[in-house]
Amino acid sequence: MFEAFSWFTLVAVVLFLVLALQSFGINQEYQRGVVFRLGRLVETKGPGWFWLIPLVERVVKIDQRVITFALATQETVTRDGVAVKINAVLWFRAVDAAKVVTTVENWTSAVIQAAETGLRDAIGQSELDLILKDRTSINKRLLELLDTTVRQWGVTVDAVEIKDLDIPEQMQRAIAREAEAIREKRARIIKAEGEFEASQKLAEAARTIGEVPGALELRRLQTLSEIGVEHNSTIVAMFPTELLEAAQRLGRGKE
Repeated sequence: MFEAFSWFTLVAVVLFLVLALQSFGINQEYQRGVVFRLGRLVETKGPGWFWLIPLVERVVKIDQRVITFALATQETVTRDGVAVKINAVLWFRAVDAAKVVTTVENWTSAVIQAAETGLRDAIGQSELDLILKDRTSINKRLLELLDTTVRQWGVTVDAVEIKDLDIPEQMQRAIAREAEAIREKRARIIKAEGEFEASQKLAEAARTIGEVPGALELRRLQTLSEIGVEHNSTIVAMFPTELLEAAQRLGRGKE
């Protein structure tokens, strides 16, 4: 009988040790443990060690580190009717462990599905030009749509960024032609502005030359000198008008 009691005591001690070890746990700094007692939510354990009542309490651990996920390529149509293929990168994390456990079965899958749906909605509400020129506003709109959805699950989305955008080949050619036309337009405007400024300078120079006696003749002689140096040619020029007028006045004075 003593031996039976000893065996019973040994088995009881072993079972107690096993239950004690199973009831003892440790959460890492990035983990939270949601404790249930007989199926009811009790509390959330923070980082460090914790102990559960054997056979009465259980714990579900949630990792609160940021999860990075590349969304699958989505095929959708923009607001102006252009079919595009687009994908994005999502950064999200659990902030309320109790909500994550009690409100959604597979919270990571739920967030990813919501992100893919939100991406299609954000692109469908935007025109192609806006997507090409201002992705920041698309990312912001998508982030707002996701945040509204996942907040009720105890999850937050830190960022979402559009990664790749694939548009039809004919649309690419149209965009290239448009860009070329815009560059040509700018070049013509710049050339016209340059010619306008040059004409203003020429008109100002002409007024200055006309107001100063002899300036026109000096400019003419300078031009002839430059032509002769550049082309190594002989130039026949008439006398300056001022000299002819002076000679005429002298002739009339002698008479």
